[in-house]
Amino acid sequence: MIKDNQQHFNRLHVVVDAFVLIISYAFAWWLKFESGILEHEKGVLSFEFYMWALVVLVPGYILLYYAFHLYTPKRVQGRRLEFSNIVMANTVGLLLSFAVLYTLQSYSEEFQNFSREMFLYFYVVNIFSEEVVRLLIRRILRHIRRNGYNLKHLLLVGYSRATEQYIDRIYANPQWGYHVRGVLDDHIARGTTYKGVKVIGSIGNLKYILPQNRLDEIAITLGLEEYYKLEKIVAECEKSGVHTKFIPDYGNIIPTKPYTEDLLGLPVINIRYVPLNDTFNMLLKRMMDIVGSLLCILVFSPVMLITALAVKITSRGPLIFKQERVGLHNKSFWMYKFRTMYVQTEEEEQKGWTTANDPRITRVGRFLRKVSLDEFPQLFNVLKGNMSLVGPRPERPQYVEKFREEIPRYMVKHQVRPGMTGWAQVNGYRGDTSIRERIDHDLYYIENWSIGLDIKILILTVFKGFINKNAY
Repeated sequence: MIKDNQQHFNRLHVVVDAFVLIISYAFAWWLKFESGILEHEKGVLSFEFYMWALVVLVPGYILLYYAFHLYTPKRVQGRRLEFSNIVMANTVGLLLSFAVLYTLQSYSEEFQNFSREMFLYFYVVNIFSEEVVRLLIRRILRHIRRNGYNLKHLLLVGYSRATEQYIDRIYANPQWGYHVRGVLDDHIARGTTYKGVKVIGSIGNLKYILPQNRLDEIAITLGLEEYYKLEKIVAECEKSGVHTKFIPDYGNIIPTKPYTEDLLGLPVINIRYVPLNDTFNMLLKRMMDIVGSLLCILVFSPVMLITALAVKITSRGPLIFKQERVGLHNKSFWMYKFRTMYVQTEEEEQKGWTTANDPRITRVGRFLRKVSLDEFPQLFNVLKGNMSLVGPRPERPQYVEKFREEIPRYMVKHQVRPGMTGWAQVNGYRGDTSIRERIDHDLYYIENWSIGLDIKILILTVFKGFINKNAY
């Protein structure tokens, strides 16, 4: 049923992608050599020669799309993750294309004249085209499923908090195309209903229902106290050949987004998924930090010079204020800022949060804080590796000790580098605002990190992060 439909859909999707690749490649050639939109250049090589490259390029990119999970069912892959995978697949494809051309140019003069710039146009055009096509496919599938077609019929085994949470999400997202036939449970009375989904019998009825072969999926949603039944239920489902998934009832025990890994055949559940624990992701983000901080230092050097002069002229004391903060893996570092307060003793500095109309702040310092110009020296923290352009804001050691006892999961923020700006800050949680809300936003960022999310936060920072009513 649905499984067969998915196979047919994947084959159709591959054909669609092949056409998108061909059209994007041809359009990139036209942009480079014929359009006149960009700097016009007469191609040394013929159009036919360029098109022959598609014989290798199309199957190569299709394989990359498989490798980056771009044919995963739309039900289980979010739009942001899909776009991130499109960008990564095309980036790898671009780098491989350059590597192949570099290797072949020593064997043939024609490959020396093969336009690398055209590949850059293809890179941009293809990412845009693939995203548009996939958004269109999502819209079509959503329309089909909302009208009752292409539905996935499933049965829930066990009634627990996980059962209700799963049903909640299914009804909140009709575009997924799930239809719950009912729930089997040994302790809840038959006929009991939750949001239109009925308990239709006991778990023992499973052996009579499965042979009818009218289900696409079984979801095991047993309560914790009934996990001893798990082995028997899984064996029964596997014998029937129906796809089975397990939804653990551990919401109150592990209130996060866990993930599993295979340890030589032993499945291990990690309590929290942190994308930046992956070496590739970590290196990618670090490269972005180094390049981004260097560019910002060059671009904003006149602004920083004027700010430095304003600080030095208007009040006595050091130009740069440094303060101990807690960063990655709970290690302390010195965070830099332009000084915005009158010089204080160490005891005075430890007094507490900066408040509105704080008498310790200089006149120039108040303006610098309001528009966040005092934060610019942290670009050197980013360059050194103490901080990142984007991440949870670092806190002073005494507050870390305080909040770790008061706020659940507070210390998780130290699993990534602290940032100059973050998801909490662009959502208004800055200065004298809720620490709990700030941590919730930090955790969302940590668990859902992507280069795309970092770019989004940086853009939002420009428009709504620099000037903030809570910054004083």
